[in-house]
Amino acid sequence: MYQIIKQILKTGIKTEAAPQADDALRVEAQRLQEKILRHVGRALTIRHVDAGSCNGCEMEIHALNNVYYNIEGLGIRFVASPRHADMLLVTGPVSRHMEVALKRTYDATPEPRLVVAVGDCGCGGGLFSPVDDQSGSYASCGKIANVIPVDVAVPGCPPTPIMLMQAILTAISSGGKT
Repeated sequence: MYQIIKQILKTGIKTEAAPQADDALRVEAQRLQEKILRHVGRALTIRHVDAGSCNGCEMEIHALNNVYYNIEGLGIRFVASPRHADMLLVTGPVSRHMEVALKRTYDATPEPRLVVAVGDCGCGGGLFSPVDDQSGSYASCGKIANVIPVDVAVPGCPPTPIMLMQAILTAISSGGKT
């Protein structure tokens, strides 16, 4: 124990200096909140649906809520019920077991609803992509657009949190017409 304390005292604190505040970011966040209010009328609410992914995209979606990206500070939050959602964020190729659940979730989301397909699997089926108009796997329906209409697609395996934020903002600003 004495050796550890001695080493700590000898080494000292080894961290980076805290970054300085950037007022430009505050202005951008305010503009973004105004844009969300203009298009949605209130805070944007998102329902995330895992339609059969490997959870790589989910890790990046969860990163949106951490203190670095702080998506909730921009007026965008995740909800548990599709009845409270403005947007569906769907990941993975749609498995046969999730096909009905995804359709029901889509139907339960009030109009005007937006759908963002996340990841290579969600956009094109990934490894499970259709071959000769048939599914690449008997257990998969392929891409999300095979089951429900998609407004914005975010490719990547997995897409970065920045790409996800850009897709969400694209869906809001275009009103789902991309």
